Amino acid sequence: MTQNRRDKRSARERLQEQRAKDEAQQKRKRALVAAGVVVVVLGAVGGIGALIAAQDDDDDGAAKGPVVDPKGATGDQRVAIPTGAADAPATLTVYEDFRCPGCAGFEQGFRETINDLRDAGRLKVEYHLVRLIDGNMGGTGSLRAANAAACAQDAGKFTAYHDLLYQNQPREQDDAFADRGHLIELAGKVSGLDTPAFRACVNKGTHDSWVTKVDKAFEKSGHGATPTVLLDGENVYGDQDDPLTPEKLREEVAKAAEKKGGKKGG
Repeated sequence: MTQNRRDKRSARERLQEQRAKDEAQQKRKRALVAAGVVVVVLGAVGGIGALIAAQDDDDDGAAKGPVVDPKGATGDQRVAIPTGAADAPATLTVYEDFRCPGCAGFEQGFRETINDLRDAGRLKVEYHLVRLIDGNMGGTGSLRAANAAACAQDAGKFTAYHDLLYQNQPREQDDAFADRGHLIELAGKVSGLDTPAFRACVNKGTHDSWVTKVDKAFEKSGHGATPTVLLDGENVYGDQDDPLTPEKLREEVAKAAEKKGGKKGG
């Protein structure tokens, strides 16, 4: 074999060896890139999963803290907020949801009558704040509004804030009450309510677990709709054939007062 042939063969071998090295290097690069992509994807999936889990925890409003009853909560399991004189001859029990249009309709139609009877010492009203619409429509507005109302109860401002929430109720599909800042902003319209203590109570969801307790008691009560309105334990609002009116409520309260030898309603 001549020197020229040996040089050509050597050059071919060197070229083959270099190609083999290049291919091996490319394979290693592709493997590293693929591994990196897997790590990124897995990390992203894990991050998304954690984010979704966090969002789920927040979106469903699942209360995980200890149950803190608002001041003065009464009744079995302390699930009702009482207003009016404790010795009033008649008791109105109201199951309400701050996102419920029907509840707003009841409040608009009966607020003046209820307040008159309550202020006169003839009627005690016990409110059960539930979150039926959160379950039906999604969101947390019912929960957070109820918590804020319980915070107002702590401050001795429940009735004024309760009425204000219904006067400013958003559309049923609009979960505006889920915004704690909005609830605090509304509280500024009630004299003396917007305090650091109230803000902390709203922002921390101090009574969220209590609202959950109230809602579970409502589920077991046999009443499946809001508003449910009972006068001395009798459902007086659900009968469409014999609907309750403000005048009829006054009459029924007067009868209750007569039976108990108290003041007559009017």
